[in-house]
This record gives sequence, C-alpha cells and structure tokens, in this order.
Amino acid sequence: MASARNGRANGLTNGTANHSAAARVRFSDIPSAVDIVVQGAETEEAVEIGLENLPSDSAVELCTLLENEGAGPNLWVTIALAYAKNGMVDLALDVLHRALAVHAREPPKEKVPILTCMCWFNLGKTRGAPRIIADLDGTVGPEVKTKDHYLKAATTVLNEASRSNASFLPMTLARGVLCLLKSSLAPPVEGRVPTANQQSERFINLVQAGKSFDQVLEATKGQNIWAMLGRARVLYGMGNHKLALRAYQKVLEKAPDMIDPDPRLGIGCCLWHLGRKGKAKMAWERASRLNPNSSVAIMLVGVYHLNVCSRLPTSDPKFVEAYKKAMTECTQQAFKIDKNLPLACVNFASYFYTRKSMPTVESLARKAIELTDVNALASDGWLLLARKEHLANEYAKAVEYYQKADEARGGLERGLLAAKIGQAQAHVLMKDPAAAKFRLEKIAQQTKCVEAMMIVGHVYAQEVLANSKDDKTAEKKKAIAFLEAVRLAWKDPKKHQKPDVAVLLTLARIYENDAPEKSRQCLEAVEQLELERVASERKQEKDVDNTGNESADDPLRDHLSPQLLNNLGCFHFAAKKYEEARAAFQTALNSCVKLSQREEPVDTDALVTTVSYNLARSYEAASMFDEAKKVYGGLLERHADYTDAHTRLAFIALRQSPNDEGPKAASKLIQNNPSNLEARALYGWYLSKSKKRISNLAEDPEQRHYKHTLQHFDKHDRYALTGMGNLYLMSAREMRRETEADREKRRKIYEKAVEFFDKALQLDPMNAYAAQGVAIALIEDRKDYNTAVGIYAKLRETIKDANLSVNMGHVYTELKQYSRAIDHYEAAIKTDRAKDAQVLACLGRVWFMKGKHERSITPLKQSLVYAQQALELAFDQVHLRFNVAFVQMQIAQMTYGTNEKERTAEEVKAAAEGLEEAIESLSEIAQHKNPPYPKNDIEQRANMARNTMRKQLERALQGQQDYEAANAAKVERVTAELASKKRQREEEQRLLDEIEAERKKRLAEERAKIQEQDRLIMERREEARRKEEEAEFTTDSKTGERTKKRRKRRAPATGGGSSKRKKVLEESDDEEVVEEEPPEPSNASVPPDTDGDGNGADGGEENNQEAPKKRRRLTRKGAAPARGKTQFKSSELVVESDDDA
Repeated sequence: MASARNGRANGLTNGTANHSAAARVRFSDIPSAVDIVVQGAETEEAVEIGLENLPSDSAVELCTLLENEGAGPNLWVTIALAYAKNGMVDLALDVLHRALAVHAREPPKEKVPILTCMCWFNLGKTRGAPRIIADLDGTVGPEVKTKDHYLKAATTVLNEASRSNASFLPMTLARGVLCLLKSSLAPPVEGRVPTANQQSERFINLVQAGKSFDQVLEATKGQNIWAMLGRARVLYGMGNHKLALRAYQKVLEKAPDMIDPDPRLGIGCCLWHLGRKGKAKMAWERASRLNPNSSVAIMLVGVYHLNVCSRLPTSDPKFVEAYKKAMTECTQQAFKIDKNLPLACVNFASYFYTRKSMPTVESLARKAIELTDVNALASDGWLLLARKEHLANEYAKAVEYYQKADEARGGLERGLLAAKIGQAQAHVLMKDPAAAKFRLEKIAQQTKCVEAMMIVGHVYAQEVLANSKDDKTAEKKKAIAFLEAVRLAWKDPKKHQKPDVAVLLTLARIYENDAPEKSRQCLEAVEQLELERVASERKQEKDVDNTGNESADDPLRDHLSPQLLNNLGCFHFAAKKYEEARAAFQTALNSCVKLSQREEPVDTDALVTTVSYNLARSYEAASMFDEAKKVYGGLLERHADYTDAHTRLAFIALRQSPNDEGPKAASKLIQNNPSNLEARALYGWYLSKSKKRISNLAEDPEQRHYKHTLQHFDKHDRYALTGMGNLYLMSAREMRRETEADREKRRKIYEKAVEFFDKALQLDPMNAYAAQGVAIALIEDRKDYNTAVGIYAKLRETIKDANLSVNMGHVYTELKQYSRAIDHYEAAIKTDRAKDAQVLACLGRVWFMKGKHERSITPLKQSLVYAQQALELAFDQVHLRFNVAFVQMQIAQMTYGTNEKERTAEEVKAAAEGLEEAIESLSEIAQHKNPPYPKNDIEQRANMARNTMRKQLERALQGQQDYEAANAAKVERVTAELASKKRQREEEQRLLDEIEAERKKRLAEERAKIQEQDRLIMERREEARRKEEEAEFTTDSKTGERTKKRRKRRAPATGGGSSKRKKVLEESDDEEVVEEEPPEPSNASVPPDTDGDGNGADGGEENNQEAPKKRRRLTRKGAAPARGKTQFKSSELVVESDDDA
C-alpha cells in the first residue's frame, strides 16, 4: 500500500520528496530478496531470503529464523510488506504480531514502525471486508470478519502507537484515514449536509480526520500529498464541494503523475455535485486512460452514461446508444476487473431486474450491501431487494427492505424517495390504505413529489368510488386536490412531467355526478392524448402521409377506445349537445369495427349494442325519429329480446301518433313485457298523459297501474313510488277546503303523498323528482316556502329541468322576491319552455306584482308584453285575454295617478288606447260561455273603464298637454336666457383674449430689443478682444506661427540708480542668490508697453515706481535647469547686463 510505504521510517514522511514515487506500483520499493546475518559465526555470513516466493501456508519458520538471528524491526517490517505485496495480508499481520512479541522488551519507540505497519494493514483489510455478514437465509458466518472488526483492531494498534510516539506523522495520517473510514460507515442523519449543531457521529469523525490531516500539513509545511488528499476527502464528505475541488486540483498540480489513488476521481465527483457533469466525465475518462485497470474510474464513466439515459425516452435511439455504453463498455469491464466492486454490482443488479433474472439480482444486491462502505450504494441494494420481493408478491419482506433502503439514506425527511413510495404501494397491496395514505401525504407535503400525490389521490379516489353508504365528502375533496395538483404540475416546464391518462380518467369518474362539465373536459384531455399517441404510432407505421396529415379514409379518431368515445357522447347528450353526441357515438361504432379487424380480434358485440342504442337515443332527442327507428330496428334484428329498444320505439310511436299507433304500441309493449319495470314506467307515463280527470283516486287507471307494479313486481320501484306521490299530490290540490273536516282530509292526502316521496328518496337519495314533490307538498299544505326554497336550491345542483325553474319562480313570487322569481321564469323560457303560454303568463304576473309593489309603470309595461305573448300562443284561452285587458286597465289607472312631471303625453295616449282595447276585450269576454270570472263582475269592470277611467284619461291627457306646452315655453325662455348669458360670457372672454394677446405682443417686442442690445455689446467686446490680440501677438517670420511679442528692455540707468534687471547679490562655490524683478501684471483693457522705456501710453507715475524685489535660489553654476521643471515663474532667459551691452 502507498500509505504503508509512506508510514515506514525511510525518510519519505512528507510525501513529496519525489513525485514519481506516487506513480510507482504499490510495494515497488520492496526488494526481491533480503540478507539475514547469521549470529555466532566466526566469519560474517548471511542467509538470503527471496521475497517474491514466500511460503503461502505459514510464516512460522521465517519468523523463527528472524527471531533466532535477532533481526531488527525494519527487517521484520520488510518481510511483512513482502507478504502484503504478494496479497497475503493475513500472514503479514502474523509476522508483525510475532515481531511485537519478539521486541516486547525493546524501547517503545523501536516498536512504532511495526505498530504503524500493523495499523495500515488493518485499514487496508477494512476496504475489502464485508459491511455485514449474511447469506441468503440470513445466517451469520463467524469465520468472516467485518469492516467493524478491522476498524477496532486498527484503533487498538493506533492507541498503543500513540502512547509510544504521538507525533509520528505516519501514525497521524493513519488516524485521519481511520476517522474517514468510520465516517463512511456511520449512519446518515436528517438533513442534506451534516452541521456542527447536529454533532452526528459522521460529522465528528470527519472533523477529527480533518484535524489529523491538518497536523501533518502543518508539520510538513503543507507539502505532504497524502495529507492534502485526505483533507480534500474530508471537505467532500462535509459537502463543501467547491473547496474539495480546489484541494483535489492542488494535489494534482503537485503530483500530476499520481494514479493510485487518483485525485482525478475526486475532481470528477466534485464537478458532478456542482452540476458540471460533462467535465466530471472528462476527468474520469482521463483517469481510466492513465490507469486502464481502475475499475472505479471506468464505473463512474458508466454512471454518467446511465444519467444520460435517465433523461431520454426509451424510444430515442440515443437512449439505446448511451445504455449500451454504460452496461457493456463500462459496467461489464469494471466488473471483470473487480467483481466485488459494489457500484458495478448495483448497476448489474438493476440490469438483471429488467431482465427478470431475480436470483442474479438477489446475489448482486446482497454483495453490494455487504461490501460497500457507502450508505447510498447500500440503500440502492436494499431497494433492489425490495422491488424483487414486491414483484414476487412478498409484500411483508418488501416493506422491510424498503424501510432499510430508506434508513440507509437517512430516513424521515431525508431518506430515499423511491423507497418511501414503494413502501406505501406495498401497504396498499396489503389492504392497509391508512398506512399508505399517512406516508404518501407526508411525502407530498415535504417534497411535492408528483408521483406521491398521484398515488395518494388514486387511493382516496378508490375509497370514494367504492360502493359505500358512508359519507366520503372529505376523501373526495382530498382526492380531487391531489389529482388536480398533479395536473397542475404537468403545466410546469421545470418539472418535465408528462400527462397521465389514468389521472384524467379517475378525475372524470369523480366529477361525473357533481361536475359533469369538468368530467367531460377530463375525457376530452384523454382523447387528445390518445390522438397524439395514435398519430405517433401511425407515423412510425407510415400510415400518415409525408405532411403528417391523417388519411382521409382512415381518421385518427377511429383508432381511439370505443369506451372513451361512448362516454364522451354520453356527456354531450346530457348537455343537450346532440350533434356532438351523434358524432361521438358514430366514431365509437367505427372504432368497434377497427377493433374487430385487429390481429387479435375482440368480442365487440356488447360494445356495438350499447353504442348503437346511445346513437339512436341521440337521434330521438334531436327529433330525428326516422333515423332513430332504423337504428333501433337494426338492434332488434340482432337482439330481438332487447326490451329497451322496444320501449323506445313505443315512446316514438306515442309522440308521433298519440291517438292511434302510439297506444297500440304501448299496449303491445306491456303485454309482451309485463314484468319489465322500464316498460311499465313508460305505460304509466302514457296513462298520465292520456287519461281523463277522475275525482275518485281509487278509480284512476294510472293509480291502479302503479299499485299493481308495487304489489306484484317490485315494491321498491322508484318510478312507481314517485308517480303515486304525484297522484296524491294532484288529488289533494283539487280537494275542497271549506270546512275544517275538508282541510283535515286534504292534509292527510298531502301526508300520504309525502310518504311515497320519502320512500323513493330513501331508495335513491339523488331522486330529484321525489324531492321536488316534497317541496311542492310543503308549499301547498303548510305554506313553508323557506324550507321549499332550500330543497329547490339543492335540486338545482342536481338536475337542469325547466319545471324546477318554474316551481322556484312560484316560490319566490310568494315570498315577494320578484327579481329572483323573474330570473327563474326566464331561465325556464330559455330552455324548452319558450312557447309555453302558462310560463309566459306567470312571468307577466310576477312583473305585474313587481310593478304594483314598486308603484312603477315600467314593470307593468313588461307584464303587458309577456301577457300578450302568452295570448298569441294560446289565443283561445279566455283567461289569458282577460289578463291582457286587466293589465291594460292597471296601466291606465297608474298613468292617471302619476305626477305630470313623471309622465308624457305619449304615455297617456298609449294608456288611453290600451284602455279602449281592454274595454272591447272585457265586453267580449263577458259574452263568452265560460268566462274566467262572473259575467256581472266583468261587465261592471268594463263599464267602469268606459264611463270613469276613459274620462279621467281624457282630462289627464288635456292637462298633460297643457303642462307640456307651458313647460315647453318655460324651457324655451330659460334656454334663450342661457344662450344670452353664454354669448355674453363668450364676448367677455374674447375681450380678455385680445388684451392678453396685446400684452404678449408687447413683451415680445421688448424682448427683441434687449436681444439686439446684447448682440451689439457682444460684438463690441469681440472687436476689442481681437484688437488686443493683434497688439499682443505677432507672426513669426521663420515658422509662420502666431507668437507673443517680446517687450523691449530698458537701458541701464546712470548715476547708480536702482536697476530692474537682475543683480548678483551673493556668490558661492555651489549656488548663487539673485534678485529678480516680478513680472508686471497684465491688463486686457490697457495696451502693453511698446516703446521700451517702461512707461505706458499715458506715462503716469505709477508706471515709474519700482516693483518690490524678491530673492530666489538658483541652481548650481553651469547646470542648466530642466525644461519644463524650472522654479521661475517666467521661462525667459536671464542674462547679465554686460551681455546686453
């Protein structure tokens, strides 16, 4: 071992004395033979021992020789290393144990090399020892020693050596490696990265290892390669991959030829965790090229290719290529090099699991679990065993192995997600949904895992869809919440989730009763997914043309599931979209034909029968009776005993010929099928529509029919029970109520009706018609409108029936909630009651009541519109004509009573015209043989309208016209005054605008004058500046450049006067001090002196005064000052006066 070689006292303690040493083969410095000096011989003799062919059975003889000849500790260590070089580490340990016994009385420091070598040998044995010992039956083999055994032995030896020489660097290195191995075997903790606050066993061992490596680096001034490598491994174990990457790179810089161990492997692992997987692959490939026998490097390259496979669909050609590289070029090659490599065992076990070779999976997975010192690999091994037992229906064992796989990764919030989900699935199969839901909900809450939400949603959905009488509202809400969250995850591009048909179908089943529209949308989404699948398959089979369009003679929808198309058609039919329903049913029939033409034909007779019946129903609902009868006839040709088809044909006959063929068909149907409840229900419906009103309920043929059904065929027939309730309800409604006895008798009949409705509701809580009957009984018998409104509100969520809307309109009218009543009546009209005169009359009535309540004429006008519409639909109904006349009279009366300010003459005229029509109508109604009210009352109302209301409206019209004329004159006068005031304001505004414009014009002129003055001043200044420049500068005759004129120097004064030129005051060897005249100040406004006498143009006294002198220190004599760095203010040369002369 390289570490053991460094541990020897051979002077290579810092690990970097020779970089090539790291690249040599392990144990390459062990000689091929050693000489053992024979003691006691007269001459120096030695026995040569060959170290390449040592005895493999026992080292006792060799140890005896070494003991007898008094060999030193280094020789014992060399012999032990030779055994280790030949792969006989156990014999090497025996040699070292014998060496310790022989040198027991030696000083402790003499035994340190032996102890060091023993420690490294135990650490080396740890890597190859199994993690646990267990065969397939779970029995423990005591002859095999585990990793823990060798770690304890290494710890014991290390402690003994530390007591002898605690500062021995190879021992410090060994202590760091020991802590690293302990940390890898320690169980993981919660959380992704161990922290100091957790103080886990793994974290503590990593910290101790780091301290040991730091001690070595400090002692060797950071030059020990093995300590640097160990420090990088500590950082990697702590999850600090950036610092670990730098540490591994530093190792590679110092030892570029190191291949065993190879820092490139660590560099690749760090890059992998940092998301740079392509760079990681390059590092591992480089390591495998430098060391072709490195099974770890080759296997890591295979892991990269497997990761590529995980991001590709199995149908992609790149998937096959990447998987082939991973398994054949990498995993297989690594397994050939080292059959005990845990990573190779796990990958091969996964491959054989896909091939269903379970014995091989068992052996490879257990080998990986036993030999690995990486918890993640042990977790993968347990997961494979769990999946194997799961597939074999051994769910108890599967749960156990899933639990171990999860715990190997940390368990609880951390753990292995696949193991948690697999454990929950096993609980579902073990009929323990409670445990499954508990685990899956926890996973979904912590990780938002789509798969977990999907499974738990299905579990709740199965509970809801099971035929149970318990309330499953909470479970239903949870199922919808989880499955809808899965659908939402499909829309997130970051999650890369594909839609699942099973989720959509389950949601469709849940929504079917309460939200059919959502259910239909789910099925349409399934249809779209299936169309995409079929298009993809047909594209592969070249059934689609080059442009990708479907063939005209073979539509894509014909290849969909007929069950799916049939369900879609049913939803369209329920939504009264009959055209879409027919298209879906027809396509389903075509799909059945395609299904029967496959290589493996399927019996589609039941599907064809059901879909054909639904198609005929869609024709029937769209009033296409001829097409419906053809389809029903085709069904009866194949199945003559199909009673439902006979029933629908009888119903069509009743609708087309209610007086001839219809009754015959209904009678024939009940004769041929007396026990069929559907046929009996249709016959009961026929009796209710065709019978005459009979006061005695016992003699009613419909009542006798329902009673016969309940007594002799099925006492729980819900249609018969509901029909009986309706009969009693109508009978009670028509009973007399003058006396108390009559009212009591009537109340009992209502109670009898409610009993039948209640029985029907017990059998079918969703029976909306029975519930509606209960509400009607409450209203008519007890006037309990509030309770009835609650019942109707619930029924609206169940059925979409116009009768329900009409009844709710009646109730809200009685409650004087006219706006709601109007809404419900209009909802009924918008469905199939648009030409129902009674509904229109009710709508006109509620508008009339609203107008009277609000004392507004507008609702009365709307009431008249609906009353006239109802009369147009049923002109022979005299009571509808009376309604129109009555409303017209009310409009006339309210118009008369309205204030003149709130009406117009046109409205009064319209009311008068309506009144005339009402008078005429009432006169005709009074002459009718069956008037709605007594004839005298109608005539009196007509006379009142003719004699009184007519005159009132005439006076009102005259007064309204006078008021409007006066009001028009007043409005005209006020309008004229307003116009005059407006013209006056406009004139005043015009004058103000003119004044403002004049002011702005004056300001503009003044501004222009000021600008002109400024321009002249600037021109004068510019001219003065130009003249000054011309006086001060001149043109150089040589260069042609503009230069400043030189001022002429004044002649020296006579008589010893003061001179303005420079004079020498003091002189020395190094420097001289001169007196200098300061420069004259310049004034741009005064021309410079040009005559050379020092006076200006004016020759004033100020110009003759001498300026104060100042002293300046000059440079060394003979040294010219540097250009640009002189300390004088002027750059002109200073010359002596003699020179001027």
